[in-house]
Amino acid sequence: MPIFHRSFENPVLVPESDIPWEAEGAFNGSAIREKGKTHLLYRAQSLPLLHDEGPWLSISSIGHAESDDDIHFRAHRQFITPKESWERFGCEDPRVTKIDDTYYTFYTALGGFPFGPENIRVAVALSKNLKKVSERHLVTPFNAKAMALFPEKIDGKFWAILTANTDLPPGKIALASFDTKEDLWNEAKWQEWYKNLDRHTLPLQRHPHDHVELGAAPLKTKEGFLVFYSYIQNYQSPNPIFTIEAILLDLHDPRKIIGQSRSPLLVPEEEYEEYGKVRDIVFPSGATRKGNTIFLYYGAADTTTCVAQGDIKKLLAELTRDPADYPRFERFRGNPILSPLPSNGWESKAVFNPAAVYGRGKVRILYRAMGEDDTSVFGYAESKDGLRISLRHDAPVYSPREDFEQKKNPGNSGVEDPRITKLGDTYYMLYTAVDAAGPPRVALSSISVKDFLDKKFERFSKPMLISPPNIDDKDACLFPEKINGKYVLLHRIQPAIDINFLDDLDFTEGRFLTHRPFVFPRRGMWDSKKIGINSIPIKTNKGWLILYHGVSEHDHHYRVGALLLDLEHPDRVIGRSRYPIFEPEKPYEREGVVPNVVFPCGAIVRGGKLLTYYGGADRVIGSAFIPLPKLLKQLLEDGP
Repeated sequence: MPIFHRSFENPVLVPESDIPWEAEGAFNGSAIREKGKTHLLYRAQSLPLLHDEGPWLSISSIGHAESDDDIHFRAHRQFITPKESWERFGCEDPRVTKIDDTYYTFYTALGGFPFGPENIRVAVALSKNLKKVSERHLVTPFNAKAMALFPEKIDGKFWAILTANTDLPPGKIALASFDTKEDLWNEAKWQEWYKNLDRHTLPLQRHPHDHVELGAAPLKTKEGFLVFYSYIQNYQSPNPIFTIEAILLDLHDPRKIIGQSRSPLLVPEEEYEEYGKVRDIVFPSGATRKGNTIFLYYGAADTTTCVAQGDIKKLLAELTRDPADYPRFERFRGNPILSPLPSNGWESKAVFNPAAVYGRGKVRILYRAMGEDDTSVFGYAESKDGLRISLRHDAPVYSPREDFEQKKNPGNSGVEDPRITKLGDTYYMLYTAVDAAGPPRVALSSISVKDFLDKKFERFSKPMLISPPNIDDKDACLFPEKINGKYVLLHRIQPAIDINFLDDLDFTEGRFLTHRPFVFPRRGMWDSKKIGINSIPIKTNKGWLILYHGVSEHDHHYRVGALLLDLEHPDRVIGRSRYPIFEPEKPYEREGVVPNVVFPCGAIVRGGKLLTYYGGADRVIGSAFIPLPKLLKQLLEDGP
């Protein structure tokens, strides 16, 4: 369940076209609450002006507005305007903190044009009342942005947090301490500090191509100092992903991280975040607290200021949670349970993506197999204990038979990735049919339960295509019972999961599945690029449980999560994994025909555990299990 919820009144601060100094932007607001009133200092961007030194530029200054309810701001006025030589091209992105009787407003000072690392630095303005600046100083002698003081002295010292090398990525969020306020702008002390930058840096980047920048000034809680920051995935790519994350720092030693988010708290989703002067940006710039509610102020698309509200107890629980507590599949120690057999040409290259059903005391596995000619067929295996293979056929049990699954061009072709559902006395198999000439499509075949268990596989019905032509459609399965008198079928037209409610399964006379997406990728998360179902739905007392795979835009790995759908209205998601419950970790999952893939097609429930069978790196088959009650409990906690 999302921790933060955007205000319905967003944006709460917008550019005023009739005010020249903020006609183009009013964003990145830093908030401070006092005596029932919220003060918001923000970056105000002007109309393009002819600068004294030549170029036409939109000049930034620091604006001030105030609110009685944290949402509706009034009385816009300029608070800090460019004055000194080191800020003559603009004052941007304030962070305000009050210590004793003084407000310290740190901001980005632009001292030259064209803008570059050598002229983008941090400055500070001191004020007694947020109406008039009493003094201002250039702080850093090196490239830096986004500096803020902690809201109180720690062991008698001022502590600051800032982003160094912001324009020499990757930037580094680091800490500094000072004996006196004058030390805040002591150039010699900063030069010495900068020599040992790595010693002062908080380890926040998960990948070398990511970028971080401090967001809001630290907010004190009983558990620690809460710090929101901008986490930018693939910063130097053509399409970086701006997200908001948070850390919790120790109250007595802020160099210690005692809690940290592992996925975004907010990503650009709304129109006002996706479109503006700079598209697709949410940037945390201020945070206040009222009771158990956090008001998180952020810049949207470098144009407006918005606010989202969150429950501080839920946020702190999320930050301090031990990742080991999140339910994850445990692998069978004997993995892989099936590997290619060089002696069998049809499965000499790969065996993977298996369907599974339980019948007559055995787990029956129907798996995709591929030879060196890249033609896929289905092989068959059994397990008496659900983990170890007790029987394996030496010939395919289902091979391409129709024109739409023959090899018409070089490349992969055949029958792929089966899912088998028992409805009454019939097994319905949906699979991906590939002819290498066009996009993959969904095919349907069926067989009686008795014939399948008797291994009379030649009695599979003549397959038919059920997805529309010229559309990439795959990852399909049927629910194991009708719901409200309808057959329910899931499939995937990129990049989302579709659901169809059908009166019957007659797909003759050009009738096909329709595009009705209801579960979508989530930007910035582990399933951000595309998703698709893995296992057939399993009915539980909490809802329909389905394993699904997600591919990340960040690293393109295939991971597995779970969905929980309403029993009576399966197009309503009531639970979805916030974090993956299975991901490529073992060598046989990270190295193969397609590296970094775990991909189940079958799952069964045995002894209170969900047991799944999966393809590893599109080459081998493994099995893994997870306690079912723990998984269901977590899905309900995660919410939709």
